[in-house]
Amino acid sequence: MSLATEHNFAEAPVNFENNWEELLENRDFVKLFLSDILEEYIVKQRWYGGKASRLKYIELVEYFRIQQEGEVYFGLLLEIDFFEAFYQHYFLPIAFVTDESFAPDERILTIKLKGAKGYIVDAINLEAFRKLVYSRILHAVPKDETKVQYHKSSRFENLPYESSKYMGLEQSNTSIIYNDKYVLKFFRRIFADKNPDYEMSKFLTEKRNFANTPAYLGSINVIDCENIYITIALMQEKIENEGDAWQFMLKELLDVFTILNKKQIKVEDLPVLPMFSRIKLKDIPNEIINWVGLDLFSKIQTLGKRTAEMHIELGSEFEDTAFTPTHFNGDYEVWLKNRLVYQFQNRLNTIENNLQKLDGLALELGREFLEKKNVIRKRFMQFDWTKLKGERIRVHGDYHLGQILVQKDDFFILDFEGEPESTIRDRKVKQPPLKDVAGLFRSFHYALYATIFNHPTAFSIPQNELFQAAEILYSYFTGVFLEVYTDEIQRANINIGYSQERIFILKYCLLEKAVYEIGYELNSRPKWALIPLKGISNIINE
Repeated sequence: MSLATEHNFAEAPVNFENNWEELLENRDFVKLFLSDILEEYIVKQRWYGGKASRLKYIELVEYFRIQQEGEVYFGLLLEIDFFEAFYQHYFLPIAFVTDESFAPDERILTIKLKGAKGYIVDAINLEAFRKLVYSRILHAVPKDETKVQYHKSSRFENLPYESSKYMGLEQSNTSIIYNDKYVLKFFRRIFADKNPDYEMSKFLTEKRNFANTPAYLGSINVIDCENIYITIALMQEKIENEGDAWQFMLKELLDVFTILNKKQIKVEDLPVLPMFSRIKLKDIPNEIINWVGLDLFSKIQTLGKRTAEMHIELGSEFEDTAFTPTHFNGDYEVWLKNRLVYQFQNRLNTIENNLQKLDGLALELGREFLEKKNVIRKRFMQFDWTKLKGERIRVHGDYHLGQILVQKDDFFILDFEGEPESTIRDRKVKQPPLKDVAGLFRSFHYALYATIFNHPTAFSIPQNELFQAAEILYSYFTGVFLEVYTDEIQRANINIGYSQERIFILKYCLLEKAVYEIGYELNSRPKWALIPLKGISNIINE
């Protein structure tokens, strides 16, 4: 039995004859702290991403001081190793407090230091810590060469601290609102490199002046023992908004399907737009406008324009090599195929092992996926870089409606961290801009079907007809988006390839994204596996 299980640390504190400032130099304390104590705390945290795996042990990779004028906190870089033979790294700032009324539910360890009883807590719970971090960024020197490097933008001047509070419940990070005007995001899961969200935010604000993303204001990077930059925090402006585009779309689509039901519109009479067609607002058939109205299509036009503007800024850099456009080549093709074939085999195994969870149309589509596995695999292997004339750029990488804020009639794009399952290196690989477009199209598809699933008794129309209506509307959404997006991109001379190349890449990326989605759905909500399976079926049967 470990010391941690023998001792009730919440009731009886363990004693150490150290000051707080020298505590982490005590090997006995570190050994005790990293045992069951920290493990028990971390596995309960919302930002901890290893809940599906078995934790083996926690190792303290490195620690550093976050301090100002004698006020000292520690930042811990933790390696969490799993029995499944992989590991993850996390950032945890800690503080020592003696006030018994403070954060009773957030205590990691009860401890006595030189006879003074207190508690080790996550420092983000402490306003004094949040204020100190704000001050260090606000007063950052132009060129910080210390271990903990604070940086501020020229926009972040003469803005004294007023208040701070948690932004809300986040899954992977912790965000603090300062003065009700700025947001500091602490990255909990960290990587041995600069975080893409930090890089992209700084680039879009300071080099390109892209207006439709939260402006970069500052950051904190740590230089680890191997001289590698690790981003632990990103400061941005707070965008006043009416929520994200996912919630906006669900609200709009509920009205759309309610009208379909109320007007008793015959789905079979609705005109069908061929997939990947481009269409102007004035050319949308009257039957569709009578059903949906013009406003939602106008919003999708705006979203297409903002997405194009983002890609124009990301594709117009010719000095910073991390952002300069590049052509397709053999190395990219090998990287892409290896990645996708591995992912496809993983999802194939998932479907084979979970087919019994499916029923109805989802079961039918699941069986089709298995029957046509060689066709799908061949689609992935058909990528031939020598036939592609377009360019690759840095992209958002995890672009969907949940990453977009709605502000009146406009949209703001945020969260450039990239695809959660990807390595930090893979997230920085330059991709065709249409990969982001495909991600957003999959999000449109999800919103349409989610509206049907979330309101099973709201409509008298049979579900199969609702699905048919969803597919028709999906083609108009994508058609309106593509018309505006393609026009904007081409006028800015961003090279996304010739017409057939664009359709090939879009289909390829849609197939990739839908295959990626299957894993989550079958593990979390099997009923929704219908959505990516339908997306795959649409492409392979077109």
